[in-house]
Amino acid sequence: MVGFEINDVPFNVDGWGPPESATTASILNHSVNVPFAPFSRSDKLGRIADWTRSNYSQNRSNNRNNNPADLAFDFTTDDSFGGGLNADEDSTFRLVDGKPPPRPKFGPKWRFQNNRNQLPQRRDEEVEAKKREAEKQRARRDRLYNANRSGGNNPRREAAVFKSSVDIQPEWNMLDQIPFSTFTKLSYTVPEPEDLITCGSLEFYDKTYDRTTPKNERRLERFKNRNFFKVTTTDDPIIRRLANEDKATVFATDSILSTLMCAPRSVYSWDIVIQRVGNKLFFDKRDGSQLDLLSVNETSQEPLPEAKDDINSAHSLSVEAAYINQNFSQQVLHRDGKKVSFVEPNPFATEGEEVASVGYRYRRWKLDNDVSLVARCEVQSVLEVNNQKSYLTVNALNEFDPKYSGVDWRRKLDTQRGAVLATELKNNANKLAKWTAQAILASADMMKLGYVTRVHPRDHFNHVILAVVGYKPKEFAGQINLNTSNMWGIVKAIVDLCMKLNEGKYVLVKDPQKPQVRIYEVPADAFENDYVEEPLPEDEQVQPPVESGDNVEENGAANGVEAKEVKSEA
Repeated sequence: MVGFEINDVPFNVDGWGPPESATTASILNHSVNVPFAPFSRSDKLGRIADWTRSNYSQNRSNNRNNNPADLAFDFTTDDSFGGGLNADEDSTFRLVDGKPPPRPKFGPKWRFQNNRNQLPQRRDEEVEAKKREAEKQRARRDRLYNANRSGGNNPRREAAVFKSSVDIQPEWNMLDQIPFSTFTKLSYTVPEPEDLITCGSLEFYDKTYDRTTPKNERRLERFKNRNFFKVTTTDDPIIRRLANEDKATVFATDSILSTLMCAPRSVYSWDIVIQRVGNKLFFDKRDGSQLDLLSVNETSQEPLPEAKDDINSAHSLSVEAAYINQNFSQQVLHRDGKKVSFVEPNPFATEGEEVASVGYRYRRWKLDNDVSLVARCEVQSVLEVNNQKSYLTVNALNEFDPKYSGVDWRRKLDTQRGAVLATELKNNANKLAKWTAQAILASADMMKLGYVTRVHPRDHFNHVILAVVGYKPKEFAGQINLNTSNMWGIVKAIVDLCMKLNEGKYVLVKDPQKPQVRIYEVPADAFENDYVEEPLPEDEQVQPPVESGDNVEENGAANGVEAKEVKSEA
């Protein structure tokens, strides 16, 4: 065995390391070729040998990672320590513990961390996976940005650019601008209304339509001979009579009041004409106003075609929905001549004219000690339950193309009617809220909702009835989160604002792009000579081929009824 001799080690009293006064002879006595590893203050000193390395075998030494820091502490090649003489003994050295090292856990990340150079392909896969994840996150941020681009809690559809319902003239003076966020905080309670005058006559509802299903669907019939009236407030002779008798200070119709009450849910632009005459206030609509039509997919996120001549454009669908509602409201009745007549006849019909089944209830609400409101409310049918008459409002939801809504009514109405209604509440929140508000204003005992769809998605003339469902108005209002106190709070706030205005004519316009309304002061002769674009008569419209049959009414279409407006002389 080779002997080990200790040379003289000089002592440095002034600090670490060899003393400056050390002689050259003492330094020469040190062992030659002793390796020296430079280090910094952050390095840990004192490591003489790394017993965890598997470099004792000649075969393993070729595969190990040749780290320069490790080679600085490798003394096997130092001749002064006899490494060259005992190379054979070192090659046969083995650890006492011959068990294999434990396999690391936690998946492939730890499995290959000590041999990275052997997996260039896996590194590329990880880079690609990170790129794909980053792309997904970027796409998600873009979707959220587009959804909330318009601001507010109610995201609007991306591609649609809405136009104002009325052209704002430069001579109009804007008086006030009210955001919808202030409407949602309003609340007001009114007492029960009283009926001043009732007019018209009602036919009884046919209960067999409640059993309609997609498997035994019914064709929507066409009612050409029945006239429907959409008369504004100041053209109503009953309201003129009540105004002359000072029965109230504010006058309106249920259509106008429901538009105001549900204004925060609206997306499309609308306008209401306000006339201040003396101490009275009249809420009117223009001739050919959007209030006469029914919006379709107004609150949907899927944009509708912008071309006006497209059968699925917003304007075409509104006209189609209005005709469907008129036809549907008359088809579900017993047309056997049995009617319930109110005190006065229909004020808009001439003698011998066939009119639709409708009843008008002129009701008065007391807003405060000085202000009371009279509104003309409508009901479409009557039903006798337990020897008591129940008044009904009848409306129809229409499906034009399942691709837009994502729910096929023919397949879902039987098994998932709640899902169909939820989709309609999402896409037509404003329309359903207005129908509910009108039913509450008229004190209807039941509101009937029909589900009407096209015979074919590209055929907007022929329709079928798939189902009819009844709801109690106040319960349905709770389901769609329609607060009656908030409805009257909005009306009360607008009435108080308009009562402070001077005598004249004003217009309340919903902004087409922002959730807010504006009040403009307009000239006294505004809207009197407006050109109204009416739809073509059915005889002049291009229609698809209709199946031949004896009963022409069976192949009914919703576009066959023309709304007739009768204006009474002042």
